[in-house]
Amino acid sequence: MPRWINLPNLFTVLRLLLVPFVIQAILNGRPTLALALFGIAAATDVLDGAAARRLGLTTQAGAYLDPVADKCLLSGVFLALAAARVVPWWFVGVVFGRDLYILLGVAGVMLFTPVRKFPPSTWGKLSTFVQILTAVVWMARNALELRVLDALSPVILWLCVVFTAWSGIHYTWLGLQVARAH
Repeated sequence: MPRWINLPNLFTVLRLLLVPFVIQAILNGRPTLALALFGIAAATDVLDGAAARRLGLTTQAGAYLDPVADKCLLSGVFLALAAARVVPWWFVGVVFGRDLYILLGVAGVMLFTPVRKFPPSTWGKLSTFVQILTAVVWMARNALELRVLDALSPVILWLCVVFTAWSGIHYTWLGLQVARAH
């Protein structure tokens, strides 16, 4: 059996497989199902990292697949929430714009330097956490009719915009440091 086939990576693959079902539930107006499936997908994210560290089963494939699965899940959820008119399209533009900006920056660094590793920064991880929280709050707002979520959802949306933008600025700073060093 190939080394990359292990419990942590199977959790990651499960998360990838859940993405279309979460999106379909959002688009079909089944917010409770979408929230439940997103919760399961989020749990696989916690489980894959914990299992990889505790069992010593970290692999290159897992290091590659985990952030891809996270990005697919969050991107798909935000696109579906915008298409379902739950979150505004400009918000999705901010999230996708930052991701595209980072990819272009990485391409530039790779083109002009020998650097090939780009570990996530603390601000990038915090931004991802706030994006997950934002997705949960907006899906819960859509699934549960609680006034507190009506009040919380715009606050978390703007907090997410701030963290997303700041992490993009931080990655720019890191990229400039890498470029200057080479």
